[in-house]
Amino acid sequence: MKAFNTAGTCRPSEHYMVDITERLDIIRGMIAKGDYFCINRGRQYGKTTTLEAIGHNLSEDYCIFNISFETVEEVCYKDENSLYAKLISLLARLFMWTPLRGLDPAVAEMIVAYYKEHKKECSSDDLEFLISSVCHQNSKPIVLIIDEVDQAGNHPSFLKLLGLLRGMYLKRNVIPTFQSVILAGVYDIKNLKLKIRTEGEHQYNSPWNIAVPFDVDMSLSAEGIAGMLAEYKADHNLTFDEVFIGQMIRDYTAGYPFLVSRICQIIDAQQYTWDKEGVLKAVNALLKESNTLFDDMQKKLTQFPGLADMLKSIIFGGKRVSFNYYDRDINIAVMFNFVKEEQGATKIACRIFETWLYNYYISLDKPSHIYQLGEYEKNQFVHDGIIDMRLIIARFCVHFNEIYRPGHDDEFIEENGRKIFLTYLRPIINGIGNYYCEAQTRDLTRTDIIIDYLRQQYIVELKIWRGESYNERGEKQLAEYLERYNLQTGYMVSFCFNKTKQPGLLPPVELNGRTLIEAIV
Repeated sequence: MKAFNTAGTCRPSEHYMVDITERLDIIRGMIAKGDYFCINRGRQYGKTTTLEAIGHNLSEDYCIFNISFETVEEVCYKDENSLYAKLISLLARLFMWTPLRGLDPAVAEMIVAYYKEHKKECSSDDLEFLISSVCHQNSKPIVLIIDEVDQAGNHPSFLKLLGLLRGMYLKRNVIPTFQSVILAGVYDIKNLKLKIRTEGEHQYNSPWNIAVPFDVDMSLSAEGIAGMLAEYKADHNLTFDEVFIGQMIRDYTAGYPFLVSRICQIIDAQQYTWDKEGVLKAVNALLKESNTLFDDMQKKLTQFPGLADMLKSIIFGGKRVSFNYYDRDINIAVMFNFVKEEQGATKIACRIFETWLYNYYISLDKPSHIYQLGEYEKNQFVHDGIIDMRLIIARFCVHFNEIYRPGHDDEFIEENGRKIFLTYLRPIINGIGNYYCEAQTRDLTRTDIIIDYLRQQYIVELKIWRGESYNERGEKQLAEYLERYNLQTGYMVSFCFNKTKQPGLLPPVELNGRTLIEAIV
């Protein structure tokens, strides 16, 4: 029976997969036009799975040379002649034991003979001659796919290989060459230059400026996830609403393939129910585990301090960062699929990443007094699986004014208020619930935090006090937001710099049939 897979390539015969036929049709059209392009996405974003699917689905029309640089030895990059020899070796090994579909026997023999002759070194002239001869003599056009180009990105010899392929592309009307060349990895070619240059050097001169943009959406849609779950449901003779679950998983993951599969894998392995509660349990389990994706995220935040500071300012400071691809930190964040562009602003890519980042940044600080108070008091806030959010914000108000008000200026509070509240909240819901910020309301003056705890949702608006009229507008917005989420009660925490304003809970406000409970800190 099939299984959900998060380790390596997904195959339709073995694994539950979202149908990617539409994606492959677009790629087929690009290859038919003779496009050279790069598939650059974050770790475990379905790149290798897509490349293998290309080989299976396009082999009737093309011969696909699908190789990977993942295991190429370091010594092979010492100069271009050594790398060219290794490339011929990789091509020969594609079919030395198993015939390659679409490759004529005589052409296969030519490649093997070339491999035997150039085991250690191969000049650029020899490699160009082999490519031209193979592409000329084979009955089907040949597509070259190179996966894991990041492994080669630190080496000038690889850039010279790209230059050779580029030169042949520019002469393709005179000299036969590959129908299409597809490179795949996390870094795009511009950023391969970034990896081998020093920080101060110009980083965007590319030997691969012949590549056309690859704008194919590789995220998994809610409909696609539902289709995958429908197959799983039928195989296991289960009854659940796959459309609802597919949309919920999409809402948390933004269709990031690894996250989608991992949530489904956890539900299946732990025998959680395929409903809202089961998905939330799986999300919590995912956020607590160490996996290759989160490990890589942590590594990148350490490697790129500017990136780490930018993401922190977005999630805690409510900072609006205008999206500019040529900003180095934004460029890197997009490359790793940490962020996306939304209405001209830079947004965290998905709820799971956002919650993981909250937890990560909070964990970097030594256990603070406010965190310890949340840990100490958490048992009084939860009764029969229901959070007493009114009591939480009341106690937070008391602790905040005891700890932070004396000796701290307004700027500190404005920049750190959100972080302090989430630091207090985290131990209360940790392990059972999770939280994320509504991207549409996160700004310098207002943030709505959505808390999922078992089957219940709670909305807490954090905002800066800007006067009575502004507060009334905020109450109206929160009431509308509660209606959208079909919730009866909402909560507000206002950070007030008016010295005459008394901290504490205000009387409940009834507005449009909703109840608003507000605390002033």
